[in-house]
Amino acid sequence: MVRPWFEQMRACGEDVGELMHFGYPTACVRDAAFAYVGAFRAHANVGFFHGAALPDPVGLLEGSGKRMRHVKLRRGRPFEEAALSDLIAAACRDIRTRLGSEG
Repeated sequence: MVRPWFEQMRACGEDVGELMHFGYPTACVRDAAFAYVGAFRAHANVGFFHGAALPDPVGLLEGSGKRMRHVKLRRGRPFEEAALSDLIAAACRDIRTRLGSEG
């Protein structure tokens, strides 16, 4: 359930790498993490380290922390796939901006 979303994160550009962070596959630009995936028994999360700063017009993001947000995916429950794709792209652009990178 999370593999296609992690593959999309990795496909954001040649400058995107991956690592394990607290046991979760995490996508980063240079050393700066921007998104992760987590698979659990009842659901999966696609998370964003600076998710609170991302545009979310359809309201997919959950969480109330200062920075992090996630999208909770459940088998058999539809969701806005295009909106999640947009969030991934926005998170990658955001981290590049924070790093002063172009891309």
